[in-house]
Amino acid sequence: MFFRMRLLAPILVFAVLSQSCSEYQKVLKNEDVKAKYDMAQKFYEEGDMKRANRLFEQIAPKYIGKPQGERVMFFLADTYFKRKDFNMAGYQFERFVKSYPKSEKVVEASFFGAKSYFELSPNYSLDQTDTDKALIKLQNFINAYPDSEYFDEANAMAKELTRKKEKKAFEIAKQFNKLGKFDFTFLTPAVAAFDNFISDFPGSIYREEAMFYRFESASHYALNSFEVLQKPRLAVAKEHYAALKKQFPETKFMEEADKLLEKVNEELEGFSPQGEAK
Repeated sequence: MFFRMRLLAPILVFAVLSQSCSEYQKVLKNEDVKAKYDMAQKFYEEGDMKRANRLFEQIAPKYIGKPQGERVMFFLADTYFKRKDFNMAGYQFERFVKSYPKSEKVVEASFFGAKSYFELSPNYSLDQTDTDKALIKLQNFINAYPDSEYFDEANAMAKELTRKKEKKAFEIAKQFNKLGKFDFTFLTPAVAAFDNFISDFPGSIYREEAMFYRFESASHYALNSFEVLQKPRLAVAKEHYAALKKQFPETKFMEEADKLLEKVNEELEGFSPQGEAK
């Protein structure tokens, strides 16, 4: 008996699934909007976001201006999000917020709209246009809903995206610095990139490294300049050294920085007070 039941179980499951699929296809193809709505809600509650999404897509235009329209539009956006179609989710959540600004779901929709853009943010090494969009959306949410239950998560996501932008800016500056070891013309954009980084990200975890590499880039640039241009460039390099030591007195780059400073000072000693080479 038990063996027969074990054999029958998969058959029964298959029969139920077949009936469910058949019923779904039937409702999908007919014009009964109410039947589509009921089945879409049923699938949504069961976690079948693929079929729920398909049905909500079909009926959403039919409910514009109707009492159920708010509910349908939110569920449509949410099914896109749960299916990880973040482009459509972000778009639909934004539509919802614009269409129903007084809805009790507007905070939730604003948050998940911003989170959709967060999910679209690529690796730091790629173009950061979507990261910039996500940061704007998240900051708007943080400013608009400081008491929201989603506030902490939104803050954490914004910080993660900011760190990603920091990493990209830092790596670009470092790349100029590396290229400068083979072609000194890259050292000018290296110093400029580190300047911008230090100004744009004052609390960055890469700040100490950026300040050291700025000094290193400026030093190598000065040391390899034409004699007539060397003195002011060496002075600028010393300023960058002083800035590093002031902010990080016990910097982990102490040994390297001091050795490089010795070379800068030795070169400076070769100039007369009038700035001419001795």
